[in-house]
Amino acid sequence: MSLKDDIKEAMKQAMRDKASARLDSLRMLTAAIQRREVDERIQLDDPQTLAIVEKLIKQGKEAIEQYEKGGRPELADKEKADIAIYQSFLPQQLSAGEVDAIINEAVTATGAASIKDMGKVMGVVKPKLQGRADMGQVSARIKARLGG
Repeated sequence: MSLKDDIKEAMKQAMRDKASARLDSLRMLTAAIQRREVDERIQLDDPQTLAIVEKLIKQGKEAIEQYEKGGRPELADKEKADIAIYQSFLPQQLSAGEVDAIINEAVTATGAASIKDMGKVMGVVKPKLQGRADMGQVSARIKARLGG
């Protein structure tokens, strides 16, 4: 079963359960997927759908920060609830040790020696870690590993 099918099933279940907040979040996610499919005239596969889920999570985290600065805790709480729903569609997250092992493997495979080689390492690491680790933190770990 594809990730899009999982999302559709979760949406149907939210309708049956009359869980309006969850349903709203899932509708937002479905709309983002459909928007991209229509704009690019393609059918999204799981990695592309996963990228949309990650993008919505990232946008939600940024919105939480802004709402908290603006003194709107109720809106920040809604964003946190949305993020929790979106995260349920991500694969199992890797531990810091597992991420470091993949980074070390990529550095060895690419022969990266300095921060200038970060793009090569990210190119190898990103497909392996997408959806399974926060790519911002992965980037920071690679910089630290390469002495940046």
